Amino acid sequence: MAVGDFTRESGVVAMRQLLEDDPGLDAVFIASELMADGALRALRQAGRRVPEDVAVVGFDDIEVARYTEPPLTTVRQPILEIGREMVRLMLRLSAGEEIESSVVLPTELIIRESA
Repeated sequence: MAVGDFTRESGVVAMRQLLEDDPGLDAVFIASELMADGALRALRQAGRRVPEDVAVVGFDDIEVARYTEPPLTTVRQPILEIGREMVRLMLRLSAGEEIESSVVLPTELIIRESA
């Protein structure tokens, strides 16, 4: 496992650390598209091909995922629905109502060329 701060540069650093820790690494799941973009750069620099040598999957499905090289397979989260649900919960909380301790919204796997 490697930790990043949701920036491209931290994706580069984390991917280099993962490759150092496990040179045979053949797949990674990355917590954000910007970090995944950095990871793709680090993999290219290390001479690793995506997806032939290492499969890469991101999370969010922000616009950058369609334009990485190769285009990024990702898990799409429902951003608008998340915002609506947060407002609904805040309104209920401000009205003194009890709210759910957790809410699970559906995600969707978007298959592109990186995995």
